[in-house]
Amino acid sequence: MASVSLEKIIEKMKLVNLTPEVDVSAIKITQPDINRPALQLAGYFEHFEATRLQIIGFVEYSYMESMEEEQKEKVFNQLLSNAIPGIVYCRELQPDPTFKRIAIEKGVPLLMTKKATSAFMAEIIRWLNVKLAPCISVHGVLVDVYGEGVLITGESGIGKSEAALELIKRGHRLVTDDVVEIRKVSDETLIGTAPDITKHFIELRGIGIVNVKALFGVSCVKDTQNIDLVIKLEEWDKDKEYDRLGLEEEYTEYLGNKVVCHSLPIRPGRNLALLCESAAVNHRQKKMGYNAAQELYQRVQNSLARKREDEE
Repeated sequence: MASVSLEKIIEKMKLVNLTPEVDVSAIKITQPDINRPALQLAGYFEHFEATRLQIIGFVEYSYMESMEEEQKEKVFNQLLSNAIPGIVYCRELQPDPTFKRIAIEKGVPLLMTKKATSAFMAEIIRWLNVKLAPCISVHGVLVDVYGEGVLITGESGIGKSEAALELIKRGHRLVTDDVVEIRKVSDETLIGTAPDITKHFIELRGIGIVNVKALFGVSCVKDTQNIDLVIKLEEWDKDKEYDRLGLEEEYTEYLGNKVVCHSLPIRPGRNLALLCESAAVNHRQKKMGYNAAQELYQRVQNSLARKREDEE
């Protein structure tokens, strides 16, 4: 099961640790959902998702301040006896002394952020959704071409890295070479990233390993990219029929999400980078409502209709 360390969350979200006495090094978050424990503070603990990160906003804080001391001892003990990975106070609010004392006793870390509650919730949920999303690794190259994430796949040695290098020289950006980590962040969105070990490196047979960031500059690399289009490179087969109009889209599937896929036959002399650019621009046009194949089909249909009218 995927997890994110609480230390990483503290670093990423710039949280202030209000309980340095509590060791956070071994605490992991395993789900992207969060919880605001308003009902729990009122004494209702059924269906309480204690494994989620807990968020205290102004409403919860005000209610806690209004509680009697005896009620605080009872409810705070009941709340903090659960295996809570961490509690974040928003708007720079400070925990009640009783709450802080019991949290330290129970080993529950208390954190603080300057951000407003809604803004912090939106940011932490989005970030955790990416970090904890289902993930697979595929063999290929991911390049940002005119803002479209193009995943180039194919057998080893077919020319994926060479195509990527030419695209980089034409001003596009490399995300990853050889291994692409694909995360499903929603039912419509797949995000590709590079493993930390191979980030910004590209392998060229006969030359070796090239550092794209060092060679071409930071403007030619990117850390993450949505996967919008898959281009599958394959050896030319004269007996195979290839799509020449593109009236019907072909798809490939990753983690249950469908992505438009084009199969490009490879022959000596074909400019792979130019073909990838054209495929990316054509895909972008289709998303914006223009389909060249449909327009050609409509022109042919209109021409045939006019000929029939003239014959009649």
